[in-house]
Amino acid sequence: MTNAISRFPFLRQDFAASLVVFLVALPLCVGVAVASGVPAELGLVTGIVGGIVTGLLPGSSLQVSGPAAGLTVLVFEAVREFGLPALGVLVLAAGLLQLAMGALRLGRWFRAISLSVVEGMLAGIGLVIIAGQLYAAAGLKAPASGLGKIAGLPGALVDALSSTGALASLALGAGTVAVIVLWKRLPKRVQAVPGALAAVLLATLASLAFGLPVATVEVQGLLGAVQPPGAGAFGELANPAIYGTIIAFALIASAESLFSAAAVDRLHDGPRTSYDKELMAQGAGNTVCGLLGALPMTAVIVRSSANVHAGARTKASRVLHGVWLLLFAALLPAALALIPLPALAGILVHAGWKLIPFRQVAALWRTHRGEALILVATAVSIVAVNMFEGVLIGLALSVAKTAWEASHVKLEIIDKGAGPVQAYLSGNATFLRLPKILDSLEALPQDRPVELHLSGLHHLDHACRTALENWAERHSTAGTEPVKVTTP
Repeated sequence: MTNAISRFPFLRQDFAASLVVFLVALPLCVGVAVASGVPAELGLVTGIVGGIVTGLLPGSSLQVSGPAAGLTVLVFEAVREFGLPALGVLVLAAGLLQLAMGALRLGRWFRAISLSVVEGMLAGIGLVIIAGQLYAAAGLKAPASGLGKIAGLPGALVDALSSTGALASLALGAGTVAVIVLWKRLPKRVQAVPGALAAVLLATLASLAFGLPVATVEVQGLLGAVQPPGAGAFGELANPAIYGTIIAFALIASAESLFSAAAVDRLHDGPRTSYDKELMAQGAGNTVCGLLGALPMTAVIVRSSANVHAGARTKASRVLHGVWLLLFAALLPAALALIPLPALAGILVHAGWKLIPFRQVAALWRTHRGEALILVATAVSIVAVNMFEGVLIGLALSVAKTAWEASHVKLEIIDKGAGPVQAYLSGNATFLRLPKILDSLEALPQDRPVELHLSGLHHLDHACRTALENWAERHSTAGTEPVKVTTP
């Protein structure tokens, strides 16, 4: 015993934290799987792999990986377009791509992605999740597109009000959300049980006690749900459209994981994350998930913060949480069949709401309106088009904004009526602002000497330098006085 304590000095803290993370992860794993349109067991498989495989690898010591609400929309669209058998191929290819990016030491570059784009992505996903799960809470089928989901909500409400079964289902989903929200106001001792788990347990008991006519989780058993991709699934690689989804899986899962790692690092004083190693750990986990035909994984901030706050000190806690998920899936799979689908929909509605950064949007609007507009545009694009193209639109807007700001230049003209006209350029002179600069310079009087001062410039690109030299030469030729240029 003394030997074990010396080898694992934090075993007691990590053991207790692993139980907390397991209780937080269990309903989320099942809920994300059902919302993604795949068997519930596949969510547990991804949670198990995230705990045992990714959890053992170096990278971030305390963040926890598993199926994430942020990929729900993309997975649902992929399964609808390519079929469930192809999901394993998609996840496998995304995992291999992550491994390659980690080997090329590209992990740190994900930190350069505009935070407004990432938060806009999460907001757009949150809106689509909320809209889609409101249908699920009422036991109705949701439209395929994001706009269709939102536009169809009034009609769905009318349909739900005319059906006793839909009303019962909707009430159970609303009650689940209410329990999760109110759970935080209860005594700390009660909050030892995670709110999402308590909400699912209470919803299950209410459904059984009152015999509510609501749908429950369909159970196939762990071995029945795990279907490694076959030759037919790999044949989907001949479809060019599949590669956009693979890239989307890899980039979005990587970005979410590495942003989560940065957030988790701020919560504890332990070892900092090695971003390239963490990217490879995520890639290894997704590769295994792909071979098992399971959902893609990312590091998840909800589970990770629960792990830190529960007192975890080493990676043993996240590995043990994967072991508990495995034991539950192997020994108690029938318990899943008792869980009402509206309760899982309620959990996802709450998770989707938390993805929308209301405070960040308000703060950005007060200080950086351009960034706030990029956030909103990214979210709206994801709802209107799809997640991959919406993120590309957000990135394009971010690059355009950066280019515009980088080209900010100020031209100050000082004319005292006698002597040379003083022209001062400051800032960053690039080709984007060249037409405006030349218009102002060409309006200067040609019968007066001009002094053009470029010493205030931080940057002067080749196009601007050449154009200014040409203007000075033309002005000197056409006028009676030459142009004197002071360069940086």
